[in-house]
Amino acid sequence: MARIFLDTNILLRYLTRDDEQKAQAVLSLLLRTERGEEKMITSSMVIFETIFTLQSNYQVPRIKIMELLMPIISLRSLKLEHKGVYDRAFELYCSKNISFADAYNIAFMEDQGVTDIYSYDTDFDGAEGINRLEP
Repeated sequence: MARIFLDTNILLRYLTRDDEQKAQAVLSLLLRTERGEEKMITSSMVIFETIFTLQSNYQVPRIKIMELLMPIISLRSLKLEHKGVYDRAFELYCSKNISFADAYNIAFMEDQGVTDIYSYDTDFDGAEGINRLEP
């Protein structure tokens, strides 16, 4: 069975329920995916865009975004690179005043055993175990 790419707008229709008919269709798709009847793939960019849109356009609180997205990210038949990094990224995103991109990068660094980062972004200064360097 071939994988089908899952785009941001599909997730947003389900999560925002701004079109109930589409939300129900997406729910059906997600349930088929969980049962292994559908195989999907998505990218970190889709997850990031979904988070950004929920936070910026819909003013969804960070903790609610995590509660909405983690069950989808965890779907057995959804392929997503570095799936295991998202738990920690959401933990940082919800507990610190940093962007999800920065939280993900910190979690990714931890996962990869990297402690040094070249960056002018001082948000990394508050990350335990991360040493920010400037070129």
